Amino acid sequence: MSVTAIPPAADEVTADGGPGSPGLARRLFGKATVVAGGLFVVFWTLMAVAWPLVAPYDPGATDAGAVLAQPSGAHWLGTDNLGRDVLSRMLAGATSVLTVAPAATLVGLVLGTAIGLTAAYFGGWWDQVIMRLLESVLVVPVILIAMTVLALFGTAQLNVIITVGILFTPHVARTVRSAAVVERNHDYVAAAWLQGLRATPIMFGEILRNITSPIIVEATVRLGYAIFVAAGLAFLSLGVQEPSPDWGLTISLGRPYLQTAPWMVLAPAIALATLVVAVNLLADGIKEVLEG
Repeated sequence: MSVTAIPPAADEVTADGGPGSPGLARRLFGKATVVAGGLFVVFWTLMAVAWPLVAPYDPGATDAGAVLAQPSGAHWLGTDNLGRDVLSRMLAGATSVLTVAPAATLVGLVLGTAIGLTAAYFGGWWDQVIMRLLESVLVVPVILIAMTVLALFGTAQLNVIITVGILFTPHVARTVRSAAVVERNHDYVAAAWLQGLRATPIMFGEILRNITSPIIVEATVRLGYAIFVAAGLAFLSLGVQEPSPDWGLTISLGRPYLQTAPWMVLAPAIALATLVVAVNLLADGIKEVLEG
């Protein structure tokens, strides 16, 4: 019996709207939340790459004659305590956040998917041991573990990416395991097994392609959390350091001037909020469409 002759599972690509189908794209673009969230995500992604083309000043250039200058025609969002243009730093700050967060999400997605598939496929004591270990990590706040790890191993960007990615792994693994347990009992898995396929081809070639919907949803949700965690770590000086225009770091540096120069904090805070809200809107819209 050929595996390809078996009817697709519920999550597999179908003519009326599986992942990647024209029907799915129409439904996604038909949702206001997806469009609104997507536009902001695209905007900040473009700024992360192309800010040198649109920023009015060098974000690291200081001007002793324009320290804490109020918003004006020369500096639309004012300047900071070193005379640096706040608008330029806000635009450039997207680079740091949108480097760390997607990379950390990818790390968590790859590790979590592999662990979740393995636990679901083999089941039994292996599944119990893996899931109990992951649940023991979930009871501790992510930011607390990240602070401890980075304090020990340093705050290099790669360390932040790996740390946040590993801490997101249990969340992804639980989602993937739940979906894979259902798929494991379908006939196409038994047919593949009877054909002599090994565990790895069955897990990653058969089961994985039928659980893409929950994985996509989980990826967008984790991305929103990763943005927030990356900014939070920078705020606590456990991520990028000066003179980076990172939003979290900029908010932290602007706290002493909140009364005299609130624009130093408001600009990066609004930028961070719009990106996090946009990703969450995108995640909610994708979830509604894929699971509706």
